[in-house]
Amino acid sequence: MAKELEIKLKAGEMAPAFSAATNGGGKVSLADFKGKPVILYFYPRDDTPGCTKEACAFRDRFAEFKKRGAVVLGVSTDPVKSHDKFVEKFKLPFTLLADEDKQLVTAYGVWGEKNFMGRKYLGTHRVTFLIGPDGRIKKIWPQVKPDEHATEVLAAL
Repeated sequence: MAKELEIKLKAGEMAPAFSAATNGGGKVSLADFKGKPVILYFYPRDDTPGCTKEACAFRDRFAEFKKRGAVVLGVSTDPVKSHDKFVEKFKLPFTLLADEDKQLVTAYGVWGEKNFMGRKYLGTHRVTFLIGPDGRIKKIWPQVKPDEHATEVLAAL
């Protein structure tokens, strides 16, 4: 297991502003969601086992998030084309942000060294931020179990 990522952002701080390309060819920024809670979840890659489990868990609980007025945004460094395929394949009802230039993963401190089967490499850590309607970070999950995570986030809302 890789050493735990140390996230510099803390609950109570303003969430870093962003603007990013989305699946379907759109563009969103954090400011678009002022007044709503935002679940910003970072994941390593589209269509890999853990990431698919996590995305499908958010999909399966999506109606509950919506009922609470929350916005769900998934972020990876994959390109829009990859997100489009992932969304279509698993019928994901929420927006995926393409962070190809790694501005979001860097701003939120989730890009770092990982270790898989003895190989060290740089990648996106699976971390989720709950951003309040006021733009402040309410909660950070630095370690996520893909299949249970959507339930934890709902409980925190």
